[in-house]
Amino acid sequence: MRLLRKLTAVLLLAGAAWLAWALLRPVTPQRETFVLLPAGFSGRQIARRLENSGIIRSSTGFLLLHYMRRSRTLKAGEYRFQEPENASQVLDKLIRGEICTHTVVIPEGFNIFDIAQAIQQAGLGPAEDFLAEARGDVELVRGFDPEATSLEGYLFPDTYEFTRTQSMRDMAQTMVRRFEQEARQIGLDIASPGPPDRKQKPGQDALLPQQAQPRRLPGTPGGNIHAIVTLASIVEKETALPKERSLVASVYCNRLRRGMALDADPTVVYAALLNQRYRGAIHQSDLQSDSAYNTYKHAGLPPGPIANPGSESLRAAMDPERTNYLYFVADGQGGHRFTGSYQEHSRNVAAYRRTQR
Repeated sequence: MRLLRKLTAVLLLAGAAWLAWALLRPVTPQRETFVLLPAGFSGRQIARRLENSGIIRSSTGFLLLHYMRRSRTLKAGEYRFQEPENASQVLDKLIRGEICTHTVVIPEGFNIFDIAQAIQQAGLGPAEDFLAEARGDVELVRGFDPEATSLEGYLFPDTYEFTRTQSMRDMAQTMVRRFEQEARQIGLDIASPGPPDRKQKPGQDALLPQQAQPRRLPGTPGGNIHAIVTLASIVEKETALPKERSLVASVYCNRLRRGMALDADPTVVYAALLNQRYRGAIHQSDLQSDSAYNTYKHAGLPPGPIANPGSESLRAAMDPERTNYLYFVADGQGGHRFTGSYQEHSRNVAAYRRTQR
């Protein structure tokens, strides 16, 4: 009997020592370590992943501590470990949900290709996955733009904090909601979309879903959100100067009224991007492209936005300056020269070329 008591005492001491080693002694990761704990993981799966990642000494000890403390639910997410921490500190971190976020900066004028690269560079997943979402999930904007063929134009430029447990749809939906919020603040009516045009046109661009093409507006955009955002996206790509945005919008609106081609270089670039043949500059073959986005060959607005505009460009498209301007060209100093005369425009173009030489 005495031997049994001694043996029991030894076992209890050994167990206590093991628990102290497993739970109280800090573990120092060999390097900065990120551990992803997906939603739906059981406590046992979480403990095993932490042990396999070198964050805790024993998954069994961690689970025992979890049950002994009757801890709340452990939160899914990506966790960063770098400093020495014992199992109790790790458990507290998971209970509080101290998950890592990844910053994604979307400047004004980024298109879906740029955003996809930003998502990938932030470590949130392959660019191709985001492109597939942006090109395919038009239901996210169908409620206010039945003419949309992608999410282009509605992924609002901002700084976002995403986690690796969020899906590409989650991220796109966050950007669309941010667009809706900003649209309401600036008075852009997103509650009354016009009827969609269900006719399908041949020769649509290769990377766009085969859906309806938008109406060609003969004049100013009016209340059509699709046209406003499309025009705003062109304005955004044409000038970085806030004071010029309403002037650029006026040029294109004046051209629309007269039935003139927009002759907008950014739309030609976008056409080349859609067809995976953009080479860093506009070539003659691009200007001859049959793409509906080639506004040198096709009058009216292109089928949809070519980038994601910010608030100022949206305002400019909603309320363009009243001018007689039909042309503009860079002035070589970061701005543009505007005119309603083709002869004067030709002189401005010649002056710009001299500055470039």
